[in-house]
Amino acid sequence: MSKISAIVIARNEKKNIRRCLSSIDWADEIVVVDSGSTDDTKKIASKFTQRIFDIKWEGFGKAKDYAKDKASNQWIISVDADEVVTEDLKEEIQKIIKSEDSFDGYYLPRKSNFLGKWVKHGGWYPDYVLRLFKKDKAKFNHSMVHEKVEVDGKIGYLKNVLLHYTDPDFTHYLEKLNRYTSLGAEELFNKGKRANLFDVVFRPLAVFFKMYFLKKGFLDGLTGFVLAVSSAFHVFSKYVKLWHLSSGKSGR
Repeated sequence: MSKISAIVIARNEKKNIRRCLSSIDWADEIVVVDSGSTDDTKKIASKFTQRIFDIKWEGFGKAKDYAKDKASNQWIISVDADEVVTEDLKEEIQKIIKSEDSFDGYYLPRKSNFLGKWVKHGGWYPDYVLRLFKKDKAKFNHSMVHEKVEVDGKIGYLKNVLLHYTDPDFTHYLEKLNRYTSLGAEELFNKGKRANLFDVVFRPLAVFFKMYFLKKGFLDGLTGFVLAVSSAFHVFSKYVKLWHLSSGKSGR
């Protein structure tokens, strides 16, 4: 069987959802799972599919697992609302799912746009993400943030890129940083982790050094510098919040 379902989870994604769904309108089925949008996300999505489901938000992994369960076809491609499947990637996927020698899952190289610039260094490209898989061979873990699909079988790599419009402006980045670092700190706390001086001081410095120097982020110019500093601050914020949680204070 060579049919494919595309799954997308969304909440208040009116700025992204049309671009995303337009790039996967070739799929045999599109499943959109919405978790309480108050903008035009569902209205826009309805122009591409009638398979739109409402859920109560319980985390990224659970939402994507729900979308996977609603998919009708053997092959599934999972796409975030701020991502785009390129024409070349589409053709590669269509060829793969028709092949009798296909694997059970595939990593896609992802290229990210940060503050209007495509990032080519700093460890951000190619950012391989496992997004194409057979339904009966895969499940999402339930991490609070940065959930991943786990495939029971052979895994391969595709060549053509998935585009990721991660942060159109710095305000958007900071809003997402606050939300993600809170989730990350809470997840670490629930696993019994506690923060110390090393975590707060040296982890952020290590992240900056690795991204900007070892991974050659400096080749992306000012964008590479801002990204390395921002990533270090992300780690700093997460561990400060974990320290606050450990001290019996609010992590948010």
